[in-house]
Amino acid sequence: MKYHIITIGKIKEAYLTAGMNEFLKRMKPFAQVEITVLAEEKMPARPSPAEKMQVLEKEGAKMSAHIRDTSYIYALDVQGRLLSSECLAAQMEEKSVHGYSEFTFIIGGPFGLAESVRTRAHQCISFGRMTFTHQMMRLLLLEQLYRVNKIQRHEPYHW
Repeated sequence: MKYHIITIGKIKEAYLTAGMNEFLKRMKPFAQVEITVLAEEKMPARPSPAEKMQVLEKEGAKMSAHIRDTSYIYALDVQGRLLSSECLAAQMEEKSVHGYSEFTFIIGGPFGLAESVRTRAHQCISFGRMTFTHQMMRLLLLEQLYRVNKIQRHEPYHW
């Protein structure tokens, strides 16, 4: 299994980096994980709606340039579809049977995702209606991908 995470902005907090590294280490035996980190666009201090959209579209274009056409694409979006871990695992297993060997997950920057990214994704999914930082979402996504692999392998999950 291959996972490609495309995201905006660097991680600054050591605890998030440590958590991400732990899940990357745990997934090494059964999955390849590639993380593409792109620079945030500069947002004016008090952006107009048009300026905000312009920044989001610039970030969206950068992110889209890294999506491979053969990948199944999930956009992480607070307004996306809520899935359980079991449902995500089953869905990814089913997509694998139908020819997908890579899954791309797109995490927007601090201002969210461009509409063009949402439209390009096969699915928009949400980890809940609460708002999380885009850096924290990377850690939560890696934990869920680890959990997905444990579920698919019928192995117990222990953290």
